[in-house]
Parts: sequence; structure tokens; C-alpha cells
Amino acid sequence: MDSKQFKDAATSAIDEIINYYDTIQDRRVVSNVEPGYLKKLLPDGPPEEGESWADIQKDIETKIMPGLTHWQSPNFMAFFPASSSFPGMLGELYSAAFTAPAFNWICSPAVTELETVVLDWLAKLLNLPDCYLSTSHGGGVIQGSASEAIVTVMVAARDKYLRETTSHLSGLELEDAIAHTRSKLVALGSEMAHSSTQKAAQIAGVRFRSVPTTMDDEFAMTGAGLEEVLKQCKADGLQPFYLTTTLGTTATCAVDDFGSIASTLSKHAPPDAPGEIWVHVDAAYAGAALVCPEYQHLTTSFEHFHSFDMNMHKWLLTNFDASCLYVKKRKDLIDALSIMPSYLRNEFSESGLVTDYRDWQIPLGRRFRSLKIWFVLRTYGINGLQAHIRNHIKLGELFAGLLKSRQDLFEILTGPSFALTVFRAVLPAGSKAEQNELTKEVYELVNRRGEIYLTSGVVAGIYAIRVVSANPKAEEKYLRKAFDILVATTEEIRDSKSSNGSVNGAVVHGKGEGVGEEVAQHSNGATK
Repeated sequence: MDSKQFKDAATSAIDEIINYYDTIQDRRVVSNVEPGYLKKLLPDGPPEEGESWADIQKDIETKIMPGLTHWQSPNFMAFFPASSSFPGMLGELYSAAFTAPAFNWICSPAVTELETVVLDWLAKLLNLPDCYLSTSHGGGVIQGSASEAIVTVMVAARDKYLRETTSHLSGLELEDAIAHTRSKLVALGSEMAHSSTQKAAQIAGVRFRSVPTTMDDEFAMTGAGLEEVLKQCKADGLQPFYLTTTLGTTATCAVDDFGSIASTLSKHAPPDAPGEIWVHVDAAYAGAALVCPEYQHLTTSFEHFHSFDMNMHKWLLTNFDASCLYVKKRKDLIDALSIMPSYLRNEFSESGLVTDYRDWQIPLGRRFRSLKIWFVLRTYGINGLQAHIRNHIKLGELFAGLLKSRQDLFEILTGPSFALTVFRAVLPAGSKAEQNELTKEVYELVNRRGEIYLTSGVVAGIYAIRVVSANPKAEEKYLRKAFDILVATTEEIRDSKSSNGSVNGAVVHGKGEGVGEEVAQHSNGATK
């Protein structure tokens, strides 16, 4: 493909992408292909001779589209959003053109320096304490995901704790002490924290214990709850070294009580004392709301914590992946992750005047991800980003209001919080188990029919449905459509239960057939 062919192909691809976004609301939102569908449609290996772009491009619609779940669709109300925007796409395009692994400054100085600049911009926009700026002892670095960020800081926390608690020893005595102490280390996180904390503990080779939460506290971790777990750890001979706190938990978007947590930890180990517990703030989704002044009071206690992470690629219009990790002391990351083989040595790195982000992450290489953040921040501006967040907050309040208008059918458990509402279907005089069964049947039937896509969860033993509409194409009319679908489905299942006690079989017919026919047309028969 020469430059002229590339121009023609790129123009065609961009036209197709624009059409995809302009019509995405008309597609079935969640894929319903069978496992292994694609292998049946593709040859056993690549062609002997190269194919034309026109022939390759045709397969996007006929073979790839049927297997996509359309996260940018306004009918996608599951998980949390994975934002996309045209400025972000342009950033990816330039990044691909400039391809460089960029593991140190000299690989491409602009790659490193733009990342430092835009992450400082973002830190100020989010009202993070000055200690997280590159002009202090801290700074920001782009990671692949919030999960990757947690692994990274947990490794740094582990090494920091071991280094500080055994610094008075040397030789074999030091090795034995490190091995013994490491066997006692335990990472902590709220029971509502994302599973990535437990996975990080598994990767780091340490134990994990969760801090219970209650509905009375709106599922937020509190200092009192943490206190009990710290006491139990001490009684069991364990040494807590790391804690994930959360701004916007996955299940309910709960915000942990940062003030009481900071107070509790200061009693166990004063800040900056050897053996203190590293506190990480996971704000993967809801951290985006900090661009709005009305949420910035939430950062008041962050100066007492060690790291903070939020995903631009969830709610701030930036294509995956762009997880922004900030640390209070960059030396903690570098001490844990820096290795200097001879082939990476250069005068700039050894001068200490430049940043080598390879020492701030687990992989060596990295992409030019700051470009898309730069493009997004400049295209939308502060006012545009704030309007984006506030629009979704308003939509969340609208949907919660719709649920409250039908309290005979639905009960809100939490929210709306950061545009997320968690609720269950109601069965008059039904037991908890019966309410759970009804809610699960409503959820599964709605998703099976494919007009909208939702996710569910279990909080305090209650089976619940989550609705969050926060991607760029979200509009009031789609939330009203979702509400109407939920009402109709709940009434249908309740009526079926009252008549025969089961929805198996009969319920799925009718609407489902039309949806199936439409998808089959898109996929040339490759789907169910």
C-alpha cells in the first residue's frame, strides 16, 4: 500500500466509521453470535497473495460487525462507558503513524514531555493536591487500565514497606527478614472495591483481606470498618501494607469515607513513617466528575494518600486506553521498578534531568497515548468536559425519577450516583428470594431481546439491575425507551408468574423473533 492507496483507503475507512457512528443506534446493541462463529467464516490461513483494501474492508461489516457489542450505542447502559470521540481517534491515528516504543526520553522527547504536561493539566483540572504534580516530588503517568495501575502501585508499596521495615539489617539477616516479612504482608480493599485489587495481590504474591461495608453507610468503606480489619490482621500476625479506597465503586458508585480512613490510618502509622500503609484511590469511572467544581470537595483528603488513578477512557471522551495514574512520590515507583541494563544507558537518563516512564510502569515500551488526551482536552475545553459530565448526571436523575414513578414495579437501592442507578424489580408480598428471582428474570429477558444492554450485580444479598447511560451519544429518549422496556418486561413476567408461575418458553417469543431476523440480515446468517 503506497501513500496514494493509503489516502484512498483511509478516506473510505473514515467514511465508514462516520456512518457507523451516525447509525449505531439502529444496530442490535449486544452481539448474539455463537462461540466460534468467526473461525467458521475465515479461511485457515492468510492469502498467498495480498488482497485489495476494498475486499478487506467488506469483511468489517459482514464478519466483524456481527461479533461486536456496540459500546458507543446510546442503547448501551451496561458496566461503565468506554468513551470514544473523533479527537481521540485522531490522536490514535497520529500515534500509530509516529510509532515508537518510547521507553525512555531519548526515544522521542516529545512523547515523554507531552505526557508530563497534559497529566499536570489534568491533575489541576481534577483538583488533585499539588503533591501529585510533576513540579513536586510526584507526577502522573499513563497506564493501560486502572487494574494495571493497581498492580503497579501495589508492587511499589510492597517494596517500599519491605525496604523501610528491614533497613536496619544487612546480609543474610536482611534476606531472611525480607522473606519472613513478605510472608505476612496483606493488601486490603473494601468488599465493594473492584476485583483488580485482589488480582493484584495474587500477582504480587501477598494476601488479601476485604473490609466489610453496610447499606446504612451506602456501601462506603469507613474508618471504623477499616479499624476492625486492622485489629484482626494484627491479631492474626499479619502486616497490612496497602489499601485500595474507591471513588465510585463498580457495583453502586459508592464513595469511601476518605476523611475517617485517613484518620484511622494516622493512628496506626503516622504519614511518612516506616511501615505506613500505602493508600491508593481508585477513581476509574467517577473520577471524571472531578472536572466539575461541585465534586471537587471529594479530593480534600487525598494529600494524605499515596496514589490516585482515573480512566480518561471511561467518561472523559478519550478512546481506550488512557488510565491516568498519579503518585505522591515518584521515587517510590522508580525504586521498585527501575532496572538499568547497558543497552538502555544514555547520557540524558544518567543526567537525572529527564523522565524515563519505563521506570513508572511494568512493561518497557509504551505508546504515544498523551496525544489523544491532548487533543480531547483542547477540543472540548474545560467547559465542554464539564457540560459532558453534567448532562449525564442529569440523565441519571431523570431515569431515577422514572423508576420512582412506578414504585409498584421497581425499588431503587442506590443512586442516582454519578449517573448510575441500582434497582430491583418488585413482587408484591414476595420474599427476598422471590424478588431476586423476578429481578434476574427481568434482566436476562431484556438482554436476550437485545434492544438495550444492561448489567446486574448483587449487593447485600439483593440481586439488582444497574443502569448507567454516560457515553457521548446518550440522550433522554433512549433512557425513556429503556424504562418503557423495563416496565413492559416486568409486567409481562409478573403476569406470567401469576398465571402459570413460570416464564420459561412462552415469554421469549414475539419481540425476540423480529430482533433475531434483523441481526441475521446484518451478519449474513452468522448469528443465532
